[in-house]
Amino acid sequence: MSNRRDIESRGVDLDPRQRPGIPMEQPPHPRAGAQIPIAQQQSPYPVLKHGGRREIPPVYGTAVPPKGLSGALRKLAYHYPDHWARHWMMLLMADRVDSWEYRLRRMLPLAAVLVVGGLTVKLLKR
Repeated sequence: MSNRRDIESRGVDLDPRQRPGIPMEQPPHPRAGAQIPIAQQQSPYPVLKHGGRREIPPVYGTAVPPKGLSGALRKLAYHYPDHWARHWMMLLMADRVDSWEYRLRRMLPLAAVLVVGGLTVKLLKR
């Protein structure tokens, strides 16, 4: 029986010039006509980033800023690495909570009218 070290075709053990992924492991080069350096986008909202990143990406979405319970869940999700299922499950749960928060906010004026109407009817019956 051969030892694992005797297998010559193992990618990790190969000379870096012979490894298939090495030519792709180079820093990215800017395309022709690109603005150098890329200006950092500014946001009035907190920007969530993965724990492994030192800085935020230069461009990111601000269409749905983190707010309420869903925002707290998103912030908590970014404490976990993105290769953990817990990270993605918490983000999915935050999306569901956000949809329920939207529905509750949308129904709040109707609920206020119903409460005021109920109190008015109760006072008129006295």
